[in-house]
Amino acid sequence: MAWHETVNISGWELGAGREMLVAGQVLAVFRTHSGFMAIDGMCAHQGGPLAQGQLDENCLTCPWHGWQYDIRDGKNLLTGKHMLACFATEVRDDVLWIDVDHR
Repeated sequence: MAWHETVNISGWELGAGREMLVAGQVLAVFRTHSGFMAIDGMCAHQGGPLAQGQLDENCLTCPWHGWQYDIRDGKNLLTGKHMLACFATEVRDDVLWIDVDHR
């Protein structure tokens, strides 16, 4: 496993996304009702910044062209095809850790 310490979660609002560079990978990370979710940060369509997208429950919508993904598994909601990697997250003492090897 390759856990990486990222940021302090204090003040991170529910539903808010942040773009992070972790071990050379661009990730979009969101705070949800069930915890933190990390997914590839670039849309599979044309590389739109997913951290700037709209999250509604588990549906993440790309801000550029509206492509939608299930943030839990990276599947495109129109086709059902797996298009984006998702990464394990863990909070330790108010700090978010992300495992870039666990998808």
